[in-house]
Amino acid sequence: MERLTLQPGAAAAIDEYLEYRRIVGEDDGGKLFTPEEYEQYKKRVLPIRLQNRLYVSWRSPTGMDCKLVGPETPCFCTHRYKQHKTDFEVIPKERPISVPCKVSRCLCRSFNFVPLNGTQPIRCRCKHFADQHSPAPGFPCETCSKCSGFHSCFTCGCGQPTYAHETVVETKEERLAQGKPVGQDVPYAAMGGLTGFSSLAEGYMRLDDSGIGAPSAEFLNAPVTSTDHLFLRAFEGPSSSIGAQSQLTDGGASTAMQVSRLRRPEEDDMAYFERQYQARLKQEKAAKQKGKGPASLKN
Repeated sequence: MERLTLQPGAAAAIDEYLEYRRIVGEDDGGKLFTPEEYEQYKKRVLPIRLQNRLYVSWRSPTGMDCKLVGPETPCFCTHRYKQHKTDFEVIPKERPISVPCKVSRCLCRSFNFVPLNGTQPIRCRCKHFADQHSPAPGFPCETCSKCSGFHSCFTCGCGQPTYAHETVVETKEERLAQGKPVGQDVPYAAMGGLTGFSSLAEGYMRLDDSGIGAPSAEFLNAPVTSTDHLFLRAFEGPSSSIGAQSQLTDGGASTAMQVSRLRRPEEDDMAYFERQYQARLKQEKAAKQKGKGPASLKN
């Protein structure tokens, strides 16, 4: 096994280069800035970037951000988000906000996310792949003449088809007005909608909307309401209305059954469901004995 050794200070130099690349991106044209040029660049760009950051996401019709776009996220034109215009001295007033591609001779007028089927591009209804369509407005097919524009029925993990989604470019204020998280202000280029490590995951797999990380203890310990997920309501126990109705019909037996349904803090899943099963058998046995009582008196 070959072992790599670095000279003293080399690791720090690598970290500085990575920091430089995250801030500058491809604005240096492939030639590294001098220290003076780098400082001038930061003085000019960083205030604009911190104040006028654009958040880009691929949103389902239900309002879920199924994909939060980052620097390396590919566009329909096959170029990455960092190769598009992402820094604006003044945010345009027109909506939707256009984020055009900066690659020479590219016809892409604004970043448009298109999902992948594993590692392969998805197909249009004309049976041709997405990369066989032009990035020009309308996305016409370059292989056939019958296609009026790219239209894919490929289903996202959220259950909605691709054509029902839209690429959304919005400001920090617009996201806050919708109650969507914005994360922390960072000086890096083309961050798009990324606000944390887990925001790289698809929307239905994310632990939270922002991708910042696990929810707070206050959120986790909040009481379960009728709007929460079915599983949370099941472990919370029966509602008061159900309990009151069963109490009227079954009397004390239903009260005992209701108490037995409450999960104990030290119980695991198997013990909890086993105790519920045994309580139900006991209740059914008591009901049978109660039904035999009047018959035996008549005899």
